[in-house]
Amino acid sequence: MEQIRNIKIIGGIDKSGKHENIKCFDIAQGEIIGIVGPTGSGKSQLIADIEQLSQKDSSTRRQILINGEIPSSELRNNPRQKLVAQLSQNMNFLADMNVKDFLLLHAQCRGKSMKNIDKIIYMANQLTGEPIKPKDNLTILSGGQTRALMVADVAVISESPIVLIDEIENAGIKKHEALELLSGYNKIILIVTHDPVMALSAQKRIIMKNGGMTAVIDASPEEKTISSQLSKVDQTMLKLREMIRNGQHIEEKDINQIFLKPTVNNKMATLIHH
Repeated sequence: MEQIRNIKIIGGIDKSGKHENIKCFDIAQGEIIGIVGPTGSGKSQLIADIEQLSQKDSSTRRQILINGEIPSSELRNNPRQKLVAQLSQNMNFLADMNVKDFLLLHAQCRGKSMKNIDKIIYMANQLTGEPIKPKDNLTILSGGQTRALMVADVAVISESPIVLIDEIENAGIKKHEALELLSGYNKIILIVTHDPVMALSAQKRIIMKNGGMTAVIDASPEEKTISSQLSKVDQTMLKLREMIRNGQHIEEKDINQIFLKPTVNNKMATLIHH
């Protein structure tokens, strides 16, 4: 697959037929872009335009360029050239096989090294409080385990250069770390979300209203600090959920220990670059 260095969104029209406020918007490799707006504001259509590499042939009349050029018909129409991998809270595995065999099969199909399987499982376990074992059957994984494994699989094995994360705020994974992992592999990440942790983790946010892109907001340094603080709260909630599931009593010292515990970001960064 052709290396995707950047995509360019050339604005079209909103639901009223008026030109969008955003005339042109570039997204580079490794960038995390949030897509926010009320229900019915056009978030899903924007994603559809990107996924289909629209050439002014959708209802919005937007045009998508790849590396500054009009994409070939092969890139637009060949299923093997699929640019976008989607991660949502409603996705589940259906294959009756264990975790390791699935990853080996996927790596083999993609022509990727099969030496990274244990690394992928380890990465997935950094994103969920429920350990995933190589011999676990895919069909018995919880929602959080499933999403964590999908994130690690998409990061390391999938060739799709663009990852769409569609409202996984309740998926039971460490969201901030999931984004760090994906962006570390130079994926373009688009987040459709109402969740502050996810939205503030993005470098920029596209604001959608009435079917059109109305503004692009750059995340401020203060928002990055807030995002980090919210991520700690999010991790605390995941840990407390795990303790409650295991029948444990919650004490104040447990919460203090969670807040003082180092995050996994440094571990994840080390894994990505080795």
